[in-house]
Amino acid sequence: MAIGDAITASPAVSGTTKTTTTTSSSSGLSGSASSTIAGNFQTFLTLLTTQLQNQNPLDPLDTNQFTQQLVQFAGVEQQLKTNDQLASLLTMQQTTQATQALAFVGKTAVVNGSTAALASGQAGWNLNIPSDCTMTATITNSVGQTVFSGTYNASAGNNQAYNWNGQGSDGTQWPDGQYKLTIAAKDSSGNPVAVTTQVQGTVSSVDLTQQPPLLSIGGQTYTVNQIQRIVS
Repeated sequence: MAIGDAITASPAVSGTTKTTTTTSSSSGLSGSASSTIAGNFQTFLTLLTTQLQNQNPLDPLDTNQFTQQLVQFAGVEQQLKTNDQLASLLTMQQTTQATQALAFVGKTAVVNGSTAALASGQAGWNLNIPSDCTMTATITNSVGQTVFSGTYNASAGNNQAYNWNGQGSDGTQWPDGQYKLTIAAKDSSGNPVAVTTQVQGTVSSVDLTQQPPLLSIGGQTYTVNQIQRIVS
């Protein structure tokens, strides 16, 4: 069967796709530290002014030293302001990411990935095939056990469907769960062909406790920038 429309395997596979953390952090001087430094800065200016006003004319204070300290404190004050501005920008960015992620809930999205969910005896992937080739598709379960393998002649093209009915190479019907598709392909000259896989599914939820937020698609999590396109 031609792969252009959908790949069909024996025992019943049709079609062709693939997978992906995250961290959260922001730091800066705490409010108490900021207040302490700001207070020290004002205290320093007060002491400096008082000493300059009451210095002995016959033994004046070293103004160079005072000037250097003043410059140092001014630098710290500017750094505090910069930290506050960066914290505000980070908050704005996180809010934007959360709003963007929430907009995907309920949408059918296509993401780069190799692991898809088998549900009610159906699992599907999309294949991007750069050139005509002979490819071997291997499907493994969550513990890495090979449950199905098939070889096909495939034509070049993107977004080609690869569907699996959950039947193993020996005819066994495998239970619903997460299954990974691996593609090994070669052209007519025996050179390897890099076939990439994608997973399509509905965005069921968003985890906003992670930065960036994580989208849940078919039991797997992805970031917004992993979405290749929205189908509906």
